Amino acid sequence: MFEQLDDLVDELSKLEAALPAIYASGDRRAARDAGRREKELRPLVEAYLAYRAAETALAETLELLAGERDADMRAYAEGEAAEQQAAIERLESEIKDLLVPRDPNVGRNVIIEISGTEGGEEANLWAGDLLRMYQRFADRLGLKFEVLSSQPSDLGGYRDITFVVKGETAWPRFKYEGGPHRVQRVPATESQGRVHTSAATVAVLPEADDVDVEIDPNDLEIDVYRASGPGGQSVNTTDSAVRISHKPTGVVVACQDERSQLQNRERAMQILRSRLLHIAQEQQDAELSAARRDQVRSGGRSEKVRTYNFKENRVTDHRIGLTIYSLDRVLDGDLDEVVDALAADERRRQLGS
Repeated sequence: MFEQLDDLVDELSKLEAALPAIYASGDRRAARDAGRREKELRPLVEAYLAYRAAETALAETLELLAGERDADMRAYAEGEAAEQQAAIERLESEIKDLLVPRDPNVGRNVIIEISGTEGGEEANLWAGDLLRMYQRFADRLGLKFEVLSSQPSDLGGYRDITFVVKGETAWPRFKYEGGPHRVQRVPATESQGRVHTSAATVAVLPEADDVDVEIDPNDLEIDVYRASGPGGQSVNTTDSAVRISHKPTGVVVACQDERSQLQNRERAMQILRSRLLHIAQEQQDAELSAARRDQVRSGGRSEKVRTYNFKENRVTDHRIGLTIYSLDRVLDGDLDEVVDALAADERRRQLGS
């Protein structure tokens, strides 16, 4: 059934033989790509070899049964055959799962950008609530969380904020969060007690390594200026804030949170590399491109991936029709039920079931 996997057995064998020379070459990109490919191939090849061994063992057991007359030996062999058949079925299912195309961003850190969109200052406050939700989710997962850039609003929310979540499981646990997030509640800015609907957009980007994206310094336009806080009040007397424009793509990144110009420049470049990697991946895969563009869209209240209704203590993920009545737990960072359901839906679609 899986005879075509013999080629992957040969590929892994050749790759293992070549790895020492690749690592010794000093070519970081080649070493990273080879390491990732080896990590991707190994579980599939090991499962396939175990599958072939189980098939061989079952064939030998059935041959033994065909000529066996002793009742006790036949009973023993039949038990062995049942166990071997169960192992074949288990390994067959495992191989099918491993053959699902691997997400190329697994293992990467993620950079997340949140922006208040529709709803004025309430949307900015909601962006701050989403930030805290994701920070608590990262803490629950044992992942590192670091703010890269922010633009606070007057009442304590954020017009926009960018942060990085670091760890092996960061991408698979956060990748489904991209898109408009709608909130329905009585905002702190409402004096009449009326429920308002507001929205904030979330964009999720895989963090780029230095070797992922080559940036020509001549393609950059770098401006420095004085950082400022909410309402324009000066919080810095030196030109520490940095704005970097990538002329070929028009991507602009600004950072002002750090005290030194050098630190702000490094963070801006970190974000810029990830945005350019995101663009490159979109260009390579048209289907992925459409999905990524759909993350932010216009940010309107009618376009949403998830709704958070405070009155009903309800969270609804519109992509899979999931509704749970535990908004308080979700905002406290308990996103596992939602993320697990989204991951299961993605896997069913990948397997065509």
